[in-house]
Amino acid sequence: MADRRKPEVAVIGGGVIGTSIAYQLAKKGVEVTLLEKGRLGGGASNAAAGMLGAQVESDFPGPMVELCLESRRMFPALSRELKERTGLDIEWNGSGLLRLAGDSEEANQLEERGRWQRERGERAEWWNRETLRRREPDLDSSLVGGLYIPDDSQVSAPRLVQAFSQGATLLGAELLEGVEVQGGVVDRGRVLELTTSIGRFSPGSVVLAAGAWAGFLAGELGLDLPVVPVKGESLAVRPTRPLFDRTLFGNGCYLVPKADGRVIIGATEIRQDFTPGVSGEAIQTLLAEAFRLVPELREAEWLRSWSGVRPGTVDGLPYLGAAPGFTNLWIAGGHFRNGILLSAVTGKGMADLITENPVTTFTPFSPERVMVSMKGG
Repeated sequence: MADRRKPEVAVIGGGVIGTSIAYQLAKKGVEVTLLEKGRLGGGASNAAAGMLGAQVESDFPGPMVELCLESRRMFPALSRELKERTGLDIEWNGSGLLRLAGDSEEANQLEERGRWQRERGERAEWWNRETLRRREPDLDSSLVGGLYIPDDSQVSAPRLVQAFSQGATLLGAELLEGVEVQGGVVDRGRVLELTTSIGRFSPGSVVLAAGAWAGFLAGELGLDLPVVPVKGESLAVRPTRPLFDRTLFGNGCYLVPKADGRVIIGATEIRQDFTPGVSGEAIQTLLAEAFRLVPELREAEWLRSWSGVRPGTVDGLPYLGAAPGFTNLWIAGGHFRNGILLSAVTGKGMADLITENPVTTFTPFSPERVMVSMKGG
C-alpha cells in the first residue's frame, strides 16, 4: 500500500482548481494527496455563480480567450463523464448568456465585440430592441439591445467541486480537509517536505493551487509570487415565477438563473480585501442594478448573501506551469473570475505537464513571465 505521507504529487488547495487537478492526475494513475486547510470548495469556488463565459466577458482576442474557449468546449463531455463516474449532476446549462446594452454607446461596443468573435468562428448574435422584447419580455423596456452568446453556459459551482472531489477519491486519491500547509523544506530548487498542521509530507512533486492564499504559501517555499486578493460579494433571490432562462449580464451585475429557481446576483470587486461578510452597500448596489434590468425582481423572495476572495494577478492572466527555479513545484492559480470556467482545461493541462506531456496552450501563462518582469528582465 502506498505511503500517503509520501505521495507522488501533493496538491495544496481544495477549491475547483485543486480538485480538478487531483481528479485528472488520479485518472492517470498518479498517487495524489490533496491538502485543504478548511473544507473542500469552502473558498471562492463555492461563492462562484458557475458561469462559463468564455465570450461574454472577452473584450479582444488573444491567448486568454483561446484558453477560455478550449475549456468551455470541454464541459459538455466532462459533465457526462462526472455523472457516469460519481452519479453527481453538475447542472450544465447550455442556454447561453446575454450581455445587455443600456444605451447606444454600449450597443456599439457589444456589436463590435460580436463582429470579431464571429470573424474567428464563434457564434454571437446581436439582438436589437425588438428582438430583445420578443425573446426576453420581462426585461426592462429601456434596454436598447443585447449580445447573445449561445455557446456560453453555466454549471453549479458547488456540485462541480463535489464531483471532482468524489471522482478523485473513487480513483484512489486522498483528499484531506482541515490540514493547513505551514511551510516546507527546500533544497537546491526541490521541495523535499511540506510542514502541515498534522505533520510532514514528502511528495515527489507539489502543485500550489491555493487560490487567493497562494502568494503566502509560495513565500514560505521561497518563491515571490504576486497574487492580488479580490473580494466578491453576491446574493440570491427567488422570483415568484421564472423570469428568464439564460444568464444576463448588465453593466454592474450579472443574474444567473439556477435549476432550483434561484437567481444569483453578483458580484462586487474589492481589491486587497480578505474580510468576511457582505456590506449593506454591496447589497443595495447589486439589487438596484438587478431591478433596473428586470423590474419584477423587486417581488422576489430574499434568500441570502455571501462573499468569497478571488485570486487576481498583476497582468490579469493566470499562472499555469512550473515554478521558476524549482524542479518539482508547479503553480496553478490566479484565475480571478474564471476559476470555474478554466477548471476543466487547468486540471487536464496541469496533469499532462506533471506527467511530462507538453501543453503549448499554457506557454503564455507561465509563472516565469512575472518572475522575469520582477527581476527587470
